[in-house]
Amino acid sequence: MGLKAGGWRQLVDYLHDPYQVARFQQLCGVAAVRSSAANGDYSHGERRREEEEAATGSRARYRGDASPARSQDPGCGKHLGKNGIAAPSRHCGGDAVANASRARDTAKKPRRRNSLNDEAETQFLVRNRLLYYLFSLGTELGNELFYITFFPFWLWNIDPYVGRRLIVIWVWVMYLGQCTKDIIRWPRPASPPVVKVELFYDSEYGMPSTHAMSGTAIPFSLFFLTFGRWEYPYAFGLLLASSWCILVCLSRLYMGMHSILDVIAGVLYSILILVIFHPALDLIDNFNLTYKYAPLFIISLHLGMGLFSFTLDTWSTSRGDTAEILGTGAGIACASHVNHMFGILPDPPLDALPFSPPAITFNLITRAFLRFAVGVVVLLLTRAVLKAGSIPLACKIFRIPCTDIRQARKRMEVELPYRYITYGMVGFVALFLVPSLFNYLNLS
Repeated sequence: MGLKAGGWRQLVDYLHDPYQVARFQQLCGVAAVRSSAANGDYSHGERRREEEEAATGSRARYRGDASPARSQDPGCGKHLGKNGIAAPSRHCGGDAVANASRARDTAKKPRRRNSLNDEAETQFLVRNRLLYYLFSLGTELGNELFYITFFPFWLWNIDPYVGRRLIVIWVWVMYLGQCTKDIIRWPRPASPPVVKVELFYDSEYGMPSTHAMSGTAIPFSLFFLTFGRWEYPYAFGLLLASSWCILVCLSRLYMGMHSILDVIAGVLYSILILVIFHPALDLIDNFNLTYKYAPLFIISLHLGMGLFSFTLDTWSTSRGDTAEILGTGAGIACASHVNHMFGILPDPPLDALPFSPPAITFNLITRAFLRFAVGVVVLLLTRAVLKAGSIPLACKIFRIPCTDIRQARKRMEVELPYRYITYGMVGFVALFLVPSLFNYLNLS
């Protein structure tokens, strides 16, 4: 028996409620710190009262209630919080509890400043540093630093065939996710009650979570593309993909960047895209490799997709990220075509399947590390040179003042060309120039 319309509405409201995110953060040991506390300009009594409230596990500030009523307990000056948990008052060992609380809790600022206004003034308490670092790792699995290291490493050291197809899926998943965000325009969870552990993407809309989309698409695409091509246990691959996905999804709740509904929608949306595009990967990859005019079509398609999607009335990180993704995808696809023409990184014959993972030796690790180190240096230099040249050039062409580079980069006439050209060349260099350099250095 299905839910009625009212039941569905209640379920959606429940999953989109920021208080659910705040409760998850509290469960994981994240607590807000008052702005005065962050500046250290409140009295010792106020500090101790705040620590006592944290000790009782009170959720009053997340529900918007008044301070919980306390009834005195005759035992050694203890009082009972609203939830019935006894907490020492300032008359009975309060200083010892406060000192222990300070030693246990770690005050931190958001991991990144807000990309729109540089806001990073708020602080929060981390009571479980293991979860903080674990979920920080999870959220990095959907950021640029991960993409610019993971994809090249896979292309240079593991399997270019799988890497090309993985990037096709990644481009479509991220592009559709970013466009959907800008169409639906649902805000991110409100703060308060949510604690903003990360602020950089706060200028974007929240529905669906593109971190959850990439955190679903990348590991499960890798699983589907490699199982049967490489020899490894099915259960191991499925467990690894599932763990990767769950870690990324939970990290977005921990960071206060998405509601539960945003994350669930991102996972389901990504699965839908995988179902549609996975059967077409062979056709797309063969077209990129063999069709005579593939580079012209690839560049035109990605440019058209970008111009169609950038209709926001205000600036956000969404526009630049989408341009980076489209540029990277176009560069990789064009490099695949050129590699096929010149016989660089040829695909192994199908009769060699399935591949057995090589024995881990010192020589193997050393060569993989050298390839990665040399390649990343080349990519970073490429990005730096093109970024430094394309921004002033775009400003000059479109007659935009370039005295404040940060503000000039937010203009669409500057941001789109510089990001598309820069990351298009980064993608092309990663799959064509760097492997050619490896051949020259005898690192293939």
